[in-house]
Amino acid sequence: MSSIKNPLAAILDSNKFTGLNNQDWLRNLNIVLASEKLLYTLEKSPPKEDPADISPEELTKLKKLMG
Repeated sequence: MSSIKNPLAAILDSNKFTGLNNQDWLRNLNIVLASEKLLYTLEKSPPKEDPADISPEELTKLKKLMG
């Protein structure tokens, strides 16, 4: 994470996940994601259906991400 835009993201850079620090690391991850307004990525399941208004390029990316 060399080009950090969010100063809070430095928390994750300086406190890497080791397995033993699971609770602290997860709390820090939640703080950073909440500050970026991305916390929903951990709290919600991905949609079951593809969005109707998606472009073919976006659909390809979505399929790749979903595995």
